[in-house]
Amino acid sequence: MTDRILCQVYASPKRAETYLYVDRREDLARVPEALLAQFGTPSAVMVVVLSAERKLARADAASVMAGIREQGFYLQLPPQREAYMLDLYRTPTEGRY
Repeated sequence: MTDRILCQVYASPKRAETYLYVDRREDLARVPEALLAQFGTPSAVMVVVLSAERKLARADAASVMAGIREQGFYLQLPPQREAYMLDLYRTPTEGRY
């Protein structure tokens, strides 16, 4: 088993900040159809060489590599919003200044 993966990263057109990482050699072959239906038509955003030491913005490279090796893909979901940020959307602001 190699300690690097040439990884293709796709963005979801349906969900902001949602990305799918796959081994470039296999591409989307191992991604379940149900996931692709939810994800939407993947849009290629970058190719990256992954290694356990590589720094990624929102994911641990070793976890991404494990997901790709075990199930054929790694799905990165958007970060959770902080509770106080959600309250901004729940609290009516009309007429308050």
